[in-house]
Amino acid sequence: MVDYRKFYPCPNKGILDPICGSPEGYVTKDGMWAAIPSNGKKLAIVHNGDIVHIARNYQSAKNYILKNLKKK
Repeated sequence: MVDYRKFYPCPNKGILDPICGSPEGYVTKDGMWAAIPSNGKKLAIVHNGDIVHIARNYQSAKNYILKNLKKK
């Protein structure tokens, strides 16, 4: 299996990121929950292919996902 991320490198990735050091997103091990960049600084939280929440930053997105994982 080839790592697909090596096919599309972004040499100036830091220029596009308004907050340096912020990860690009978050995905759970089972792939059911994900936090993906949506518009600028915000992250869209996706569960089973549906956008369920918009978080302001990475930490709040991860907290929302972990809180909902504990519920189920």
